[in-house]
Amino acid sequence: MIHLDEHLMGPVCKATGALALASALALAGCGGGGAQSNAAPPAPSLMLFAANDGATGIELWRTDGTGTGTALVRDINTNTNGNSIPGGSGTPFPTEFVFLNGAWFFSADDGMNGTELWKSDGTPGGTVRVKDINLTPGASSSPRGLTVFNNALYFSADDGVNGRELWRTDGTPGGTLLVKDIAPGVGSVVPGPLSSSPSGFKVFNNALYFSADDGTTGVELWKTDSTGSTVQVKDINPTAGASSSPRGFTVFNNALYFAADDGVAGRELWKTDGTPSGTVRVTDINMVGDSSPSGLTVFNNALYFAADDGLTGFELWKTDVAGSTVPVKDINPVGDSSPSGLTVFNNALYFSADDGVAPAELWKTDVFGSTVRVGAVSLVSGLTVFNSALYFSASDGATGVELWKTNGTDSGTVLVKDINPSPGASSTPSDFAVLNNALLFSADDGVTGRELWKTDSSGSTAQVKDICPTSCDGLQILVPVSP
Repeated sequence: MIHLDEHLMGPVCKATGALALASALALAGCGGGGAQSNAAPPAPSLMLFAANDGATGIELWRTDGTGTGTALVRDINTNTNGNSIPGGSGTPFPTEFVFLNGAWFFSADDGMNGTELWKSDGTPGGTVRVKDINLTPGASSSPRGLTVFNNALYFSADDGVNGRELWRTDGTPGGTLLVKDIAPGVGSVVPGPLSSSPSGFKVFNNALYFSADDGTTGVELWKTDSTGSTVQVKDINPTAGASSSPRGFTVFNNALYFAADDGVAGRELWKTDGTPSGTVRVTDINMVGDSSPSGLTVFNNALYFAADDGLTGFELWKTDVAGSTVPVKDINPVGDSSPSGLTVFNNALYFSADDGVAPAELWKTDVFGSTVRVGAVSLVSGLTVFNSALYFSASDGATGVELWKTNGTDSGTVLVKDINPSPGASSTPSDFAVLNNALLFSADDGVTGRELWKTDSSGSTAQVKDICPTSCDGLQILVPVSP
């Protein structure tokens, strides 16, 4: 019996990826602001994900990390060769599930009403459509950016009347409502209603922040609060017809940091306290163009990110609580090191970077300011903390892209398992998620296709289940969907 008790869940969080935890992880501060709990999070016991068994199409599945506990929840789209693509937000790539009040919310296409908002408690009977938001025959509302705020779920959707705008739901049809038509009217170039296309939702200081286009000032910074007031925070780029296009919202030092283009200094690092006067550029890193900060991650009382100063290329930078913004290290002296996947583990910040010798190697910077390469692997991705180690996908040049782990030392950076042992082949592990004292992920062993795998604390690494028998892929290789 599946039991999801919302009173035990703590704060709710957004999960993206093929594998979605059906227990809300209760990470303190995961919403970016508001009340937080110091209680220890409960251990997740169930995961929901999108999979294809070769018969029902891409549908909603669940797992507890065992073969017998991995099963189809519901065939939402029963049409022949139909795919409901749960969590796909109107694309072929299922990436988005969010937990609220005892159920997981996601988008799905039942083959009749288009891609609409659904919810599931992990049982067939508890998997239902919340509302058909776009009633136009053959059309979809395609909910995106599902984010919990103020005990409701906020998202963007297109009802076919107002364009893609800001919506919210309490999980009932009557409680699924348009928050505001930020861009009213119809388009002069493209027929149909204007869309503000809100995206990048982030909770901060008892409000939900996002970028949106009101049809007049361009894509700028907006917020909505618990009273229902939805307003533009600031027109950062006041140039007629231009947008600042804020993105990468990250809470740090009692402010919301992001990248934006004011039309003067280019795309640089900004922050806001939620007021127009408190929305300011932090610094102009690239004096001749865009520094384009990305991957904003809090570590050791500083905000780390990748940026291009116009001289050394895309490298690792940080800004501290005093407002000092400096480069950490020029990892690639002849080009861009392009740090990505910034992940905190064992008092250090790990990431992949290109030093000009091999692409996407494993690096770390510690609390003492030392920034060094770790191990001799490349094509590093999917950094995930599990069982006092950092797991990831990488290649040593001999076994292809396989499952690795590190304790932070060169000698402790080791291959976990060569899942696809064929010469020149790779299993390419991806979509890592921790569940029931195991690390689950998708991988292709070269025989059964891309399926669900796990490695546990004992070091055993095995396929959980061949969801799609023969050589077809039970799990899809995913491309992130922009919310």
